[in-house]
Amino acid sequence: MNLKQLSQMLGLSQTTVSRALNGYPEVNRETRERVLKAVRETGYRPNKAAQRLATGKAGSIGLVMPTSPGNSSDVHFSEFLTGLGEEALRHDFHFVLTPADPNDEVGALRRLAASGNVDALFVNYMRGHDPRLEMLKSLSMPFLVHGRSIGSEPDYPFLDIDNEAAFYDATKLLLQLGHRRFALLNGPIYFDFAIRRKNGMDAALAERGLALDEACVSHTPMTDEQGLLAMERILQMEKDKRPTAVLCSSTVLALGAVRAINQAKLRLGEDISMIAHDDVLTLLKPENFTVPLTTTRSSLRAAGVRIAERLIGEIKQMETFPAQELWKAELIVRASTGVAPAD
Repeated sequence: MNLKQLSQMLGLSQTTVSRALNGYPEVNRETRERVLKAVRETGYRPNKAAQRLATGKAGSIGLVMPTSPGNSSDVHFSEFLTGLGEEALRHDFHFVLTPADPNDEVGALRRLAASGNVDALFVNYMRGHDPRLEMLKSLSMPFLVHGRSIGSEPDYPFLDIDNEAAFYDATKLLLQLGHRRFALLNGPIYFDFAIRRKNGMDAALAERGLALDEACVSHTPMTDEQGLLAMERILQMEKDKRPTAVLCSSTVLALGAVRAINQAKLRLGEDISMIAHDDVLTLLKPENFTVPLTTTRSSLRAAGVRIAERLIGEIKQMETFPAQELWKAELIVRASTGVAPAD
């Protein structure tokens, strides 16, 4: 099917259909939705080269992906990209992934922006004082940050979850259950989300006059192997010093930590309690653990959908979105949290 046939089927002019497909604001929402519905039903695909000539838009969102030898696949990033891809496909947008040396992300972003192959950029895995922000703000191109950057001026568009509040609330729950000795299995310390989660935990403990023993804190890649190793080390501590409550920054870390707890013949939810952050990973559901996990919950896939929605909306100038969004994580109590054991 071509543009002429699609227009005839809808009883609209080719110009109106073309403008609806290209996001022109003068086409009303009802007409645009009608055209998009017909596109989905008929499988019509506009000529990208002609579309780009007509609009000056590439129809693409760009991302720089740092790579290095030995990097393992990240299930968290894959989940996020799935959401981004679903929404991009719905609007017939592409996203362009550009590999880059980890020490040249700023340069790679600048080159991608100058290439003319993308209409907008997004960045994630934010660090404190992240140097990418100032460069992005200097571009005349829409961009969106997934996360935030401690130490940077908060004058940029972002979507984040309130990591500090999530781990503050989780720690408060464990304190209410009588726990006094805590461990934290966290992501790498240079990532903003890891810094904020530890800050939330520290704040809740400080209110009770307690402090987190740094010997009971690990900052590692969020894999099940790292969760196993960190938990094995913690469980080797003397019983009167060993934590009775553990917070994990991912259910993937928790998977390994639970294995270590089981191997030590300890009972999750009785001898030791655990709360993990749940990114709603498709293949790892906390309710399906042998002892269902208490979690702080926020969907990475939903974040991917929202970021694509916001960027595409800005590119097409279809909608106005809030510049900054902070989502609250949901605390879901299951069987892995119980009353602190008697010393």
